[in-house]
Amino acid sequence: MPIPQNPPKLNRISAKDMTLKQLRDWITQGILQPGEKINDSELAEALGVSRTPVREAFQLLEYQGFIEMIPGKETRIKPLVATDVTNIYRPLAALEAIAAEMATEKIGDKDIKKLWEYNQNFAKALEHQEGLTAMDWDKQLHQIIVNKADNPYLSTSISMLHMHAHRIEIIYFQQKGMPANQSIKEHEQLITALEQRNPHQAAEAMRHNWLRPMQVIAEQIRKSTRI
Repeated sequence: MPIPQNPPKLNRISAKDMTLKQLRDWITQGILQPGEKINDSELAEALGVSRTPVREAFQLLEYQGFIEMIPGKETRIKPLVATDVTNIYRPLAALEAIAAEMATEKIGDKDIKKLWEYNQNFAKALEHQEGLTAMDWDKQLHQIIVNKADNPYLSTSISMLHMHAHRIEIIYFQQKGMPANQSIKEHEQLITALEQRNPHQAAEAMRHNWLRPMQVIAEQIRKSTRI
């Protein structure tokens, strides 16, 4: 049959993709807690789908490291342990350092202005102890830089690691009194390096912004999970 010219774009999403996205959102947002048991029948009923897309989503979530499936026994949200911080933050630091270095070649003055604005909003949220809001501004600030690197392979790798880091940051940024002034200053150093189009300093500032809090966050996870 002849194929129509310029057909309309379809925005349909499969039941499996919808289920995968929803479950992953619940996991990264802390709605489904680390170590919590999950049941395909209950989730299928809650999401209004059959058990098949839930089971397919389970397989992908296990592959991505979000859940653990023990055949014939149970499926549960993968617990967070202190070593997860190192395993996630070190590669993120390396990849985002590359992104910052590449971004110096393409970032514009409007982008720099946004980065300063986002860091101010980040600081205000921390001042008012609004942890989740601070986390959102921090994410948006970093995303501008990753986008300006304009490398889809880099972005894909960073995106998956960010999903795991988000679970960790839920614990970190929700802690009242957690020292975060260093993060504000690190952002300032990063933005200044980008403003000066200095790839080496931008990469170093980005790397330090990820690596410095590793021990603090790991210790917080040890306390919260009683490792």
